[in-house]
Amino acid sequence: MNLFKQISANNITLEEFRFLKELAMEAYLIENQNILKLDNYEFNDVEIIDAEIALKEGRKSQSKNGRIDILAKYGSEYLGIIELKLEELQEKHLLQLEDYLSERLQLIKKFPEFWNKEDGDAEPKWVGVLVGNTADKKLIDKIQNGYKYGEQIPIALILLNRFRNPQNGEIYVISDTCFKTNSTTKDYSKFKLNGTLYNKGRLVNAVIKEYVSLNPEITFAKLERDFPKKIQGSFGVFTQKEDAEKIYIRSNRIRHHIKPNELIHLSDCTIATCSQWNTSNIKEFIKQISKLTDKIRIEII
Repeated sequence: MNLFKQISANNITLEEFRFLKELAMEAYLIENQNILKLDNYEFNDVEIIDAEIALKEGRKSQSKNGRIDILAKYGSEYLGIIELKLEELQEKHLLQLEDYLSERLQLIKKFPEFWNKEDGDAEPKWVGVLVGNTADKKLIDKIQNGYKYGEQIPIALILLNRFRNPQNGEIYVISDTCFKTNSTTKDYSKFKLNGTLYNKGRLVNAVIKEYVSLNPEITFAKLERDFPKKIQGSFGVFTQKEDAEKIYIRSNRIRHHIKPNELIHLSDCTIATCSQWNTSNIKEFIKQISKLTDKIRIEII
């Protein structure tokens, strides 16, 4: 589906400024990984793990090896294989992505550091993502209808377009995401608290914030007694801000919510809540908060 794109901002017409090479698009996404978010709930915490990963027999449909453009982690349950294209996205590109997904277990065997039990579930769930600047209408329709590879791996499509202000050279990037998971059962993926929807990790952060606001004098030791480490597992429900930052520096992996607006201030220290939650331990967390107070009500969507 070829589109003529033109955008105006403050009476300035921006000119199209396409990526000339896939590596340029890849570099941009690595530096701006939030563009790879797929929704506002379950797939909104994204972290790029690696890029340009060789995959033996990755192009099985063509009897040759392949190379994954980007491998990303979505929350604590999903790994995502991301395929980039400068040309119009078509069915053949979906087939290429499916080739890579068919050999996905190679990634865990060859690079065990990509996924371990500290990340949440023992085995990752998967999602496939196609990224380009435009796409064939038939492909868009297929993705919008909730297409899944092998009836279990959801596929998303991101249209990424870049523009430049000819007057000062400022760059603007606009992304459109097409994604439908077709989830029809409650699977502890989305939650509502005080009218706001959250995913697992964000829910824990919001609940602990509210619990602390109800108990403004609470100390780290008391909060840890209320929410024992075993509820989450290896990282605990929360840790002191300094320890969370050390974990991030040491592992170069996001394990806690450490942005300023995510930190929670207790009477004796500042804490960061863990971002690594799966279906099992989030159930334990919800059970615990229900035991502690009836003033915090969580609805499972």
